Amino acid sequence: MACITISMEESFKERLSRFAWVNWSEIGREEIIKRYIFEKFLKTKKLTKEENKFCEKRDWHPVDQLHLKEDFVNKMKKIKKERSHKFSSIEELRKATSE
Repeated sequence: MACITISMEESFKERLSRFAWVNWSEIGREEIIKRYIFEKFLKTKKLTKEENKFCEKRDWHPVDQLHLKEDFVNKMKKIKKERSHKFSSIEELRKATSE
């Protein structure tokens, strides 16, 4: 397996050394894989089975990194401003949603 060396300030290295239990190599490896998957997803809009398995195992998906569309944000703001109805019982909620 290849090895990557990262330069950093000594003070930052000291802060990282406080977390001796963290496997920084594994974190770096995962972040590089995530970046690769994200860049590929932007181009193809698809994931391979292996990439999907990787994402599911980490509860992460490249679409999570995309910005929300402006029309969606505006729609959510509008809904938030609208007056909401409070139901006093589950039966009242069911009645309102069945109409």
